[in-house]
Amino acid sequence: MEPYQDKISIKAWAEEDRPREKLSTQGRRALTDAELIAILIGSGSTTETAVELSKRILHHYSNDLNKLGKASIADLCKFKGIGEAKAISIIAALEIGRRRNETESKPPERIGSSRDIYNLMRRHLMDLGHEEFWIILLNQGGKVISTELISKGGLTGTVADPKIVFSIALQHQAVSIILSHNHPSGTLKPSQLDIDLTKKLATAGRLLDIRVLDHLIFTNGGYFSFADEGII
Repeated sequence: MEPYQDKISIKAWAEEDRPREKLSTQGRRALTDAELIAILIGSGSTTETAVELSKRILHHYSNDLNKLGKASIADLCKFKGIGEAKAISIIAALEIGRRRNETESKPPERIGSSRDIYNLMRRHLMDLGHEEFWIILLNQGGKVISTELISKGGLTGTVADPKIVFSIALQHQAVSIILSHNHPSGTLKPSQLDIDLTKKLATAGRLLDIRVLDHLIFTNGGYFSFADEGII
């Protein structure tokens, strides 16, 4: 068979195979994930349609949109037929979906449990390829004053300086704080460094009369609470 000479645009497909027309006539729920992504990228490579290219991308990420949502521009550009513009379109669409999900579940203004902490901080700590360390500042009634990013790290770790943590807490006149960071590796088990840092910050907090209530470790699959496990 002779190779295609041009990129295969959606307009060149059979009418019943066009995802835009399918969405228009049958509704958005009728489309597969691959067809939705095909609408975003518009055309495939010289050897495959946009849907086929989308299926290949999804297969690489185990047909998991959450995994695809963590891909970088460079990751997506490794696929033949995906340039920077198409990669940006995919990333932007998935980010809008993530933000919509967060909007539908409004984060709590008052912290009463580890689940409240998770609901408040997951918008900051999910789908990251690096570690970040955040603190939540609370007033006397347990109401959230602010959430503050303390540090960013690499794939394997980040460092939280107690001087910075409590300087911010004092500036906001916080009565208590909660620590949180993510593990891009996916493991929920705290490292020895995590445990040592938590103890160090809890000790410093007692000296300043600022209680460290909990420390949550986030992964895309859940969270680990030091308070729930009785180790803080």
